[in-house]
Amino acid sequence: MLRRVLAVLAAVVLTASLTVPAAPADAATAQWLRTSGAKIQVAATGATFTVKATSWFGMETDTCAPHGLWSISLKQGMAQIAGMGFNTIRLPFANECLTRKTANSVNQALNPTLATASPLKIMDAVVATARAYGIRVILDRHRPGTDAQSELWYTPQYSEKRWISDWKMLAQRYRNNSTVIGVDLHNEPRGAACWGCGDRSRDWQAAAVRAGNAVLDVNPHLLVIVEGVQNGPDGSATWWGGNLRGVAKKPVTLKVKNRVVYSPHEYPSSISDQPWFHNADYPANLPGVWESNWGYIASKKIAPVLIGEFGTKLQTSSDKKWLAKLVGYIKDRGLGWAYWSFNPNSGDTGGLLKDDWVTRDKDKLAALKPILTPKKVAYPAAPAPAPSPLPPQPSPQPSQPGNTPPPTVGQSSSASSNGVSATLTVSSAWPGKYQVALALTASSSAKVKAWTASWASPGATGADSAWGMACRVTKPGTASARVACSGIEWGVANLSQGARVEVGAILNASKPPAKPVLSLSVTR
Repeated sequence: MLRRVLAVLAAVVLTASLTVPAAPADAATAQWLRTSGAKIQVAATGATFTVKATSWFGMETDTCAPHGLWSISLKQGMAQIAGMGFNTIRLPFANECLTRKTANSVNQALNPTLATASPLKIMDAVVATARAYGIRVILDRHRPGTDAQSELWYTPQYSEKRWISDWKMLAQRYRNNSTVIGVDLHNEPRGAACWGCGDRSRDWQAAAVRAGNAVLDVNPHLLVIVEGVQNGPDGSATWWGGNLRGVAKKPVTLKVKNRVVYSPHEYPSSISDQPWFHNADYPANLPGVWESNWGYIASKKIAPVLIGEFGTKLQTSSDKKWLAKLVGYIKDRGLGWAYWSFNPNSGDTGGLLKDDWVTRDKDKLAALKPILTPKKVAYPAAPAPAPSPLPPQPSPQPSQPGNTPPPTVGQSSSASSNGVSATLTVSSAWPGKYQVALALTASSSAKVKAWTASWASPGATGADSAWGMACRVTKPGTASARVACSGIEWGVANLSQGARVEVGAILNASKPPAKPVLSLSVTR
């Protein structure tokens, strides 16, 4: 996705705190929650609380920090989220990041207290900043390692013991801060994962009970958010994490009552085609599909339903019909929800911000208007530079109103191979790093197995992070350095028969290539 250097808006200067949140649980903007039938309630008052969240991802990637902190400050991002009308952030993370010493791709000029902080300290800052804006936080264990999502809640590198231990650590870390309202135990169980089948190695329902009880032993006030599986006990199949049919006979029952929230994921045909998108009565058939897979849980008042992910680039007629129907379904039933994503650099869906990390996507927010009411929130200015005992030296800075971005930003190059066309754009640059966006479009007949894009980048030393592709640099640090990126996960799986994917990377280099020349190799 394209991301240009931030054009900073003027307002009050605010800087992010690294203090571990330890605010009182009865603060007006952050009280513990509980469930009651199909509703989530403020425990102290019984008032209904409807989760209206967006996911701000990045802490599950190699960056180990929310994405965009290369272009905006943490408080600028939080102000946007609050201003759009959200009351909650779903914060994806990877277990790997919990033990890292530092994060990557945090612009020190914009986030001076975060640039050298550990990912856990950055998580603390996210929680503290969310609280300052009246926003609550759901922690989402999105991946074990930063390399990929996993079907099951454990892998050979990350055991179930590690999974539960890390959850207990986080529950303890925020046990006195009700800004953190819930734990999304594992993102999108799928494949071999089953619901209530009795096989300990793949029974997600049983694993959720074990982890949920362990978390509640540390903090009995947390909501335990349980996603579905892909393949239901009746043989039905739907989205990863979207099949909750098994709850009817085998619910997740924990030692502490009124804590379980079920959380399916739901996407349109542009993400991955499903049979129901081709029914003659589409989209009128969708409520029936949803009711069978997870909606019945709320209808029968078994427990609350929080639609933990849904999103779209909103480019096709089918997607627009799907989103309108889903928004109506959510509104009519008073369901909680979390939109994917705040970030513009989600390859599948795009985000609620445009590529500059400042401009809002008006069409998406208009589509969400029936369930989301914007507020007036002041947009903070970038932090003032720290004083230095040395004489000021000229250095590249993020663009301010009236300043001109570096001439290399915005440069693009195109190439094609074997039925796939691609455009590479230098979308942002700051001291020591630059970012590229790569958009690939397959012809209507192309079924892509693999692709590699490459370009010369003199002086580049390595890849900081990437999404939808894996990158390496040959002859690093020399005038002959060259970047080669190959599609991985959705970056190649979703590229076929007329589809388009948008991937990206951040490279370590003193400056971007002045005129990148893209080469593309595609295997079908």
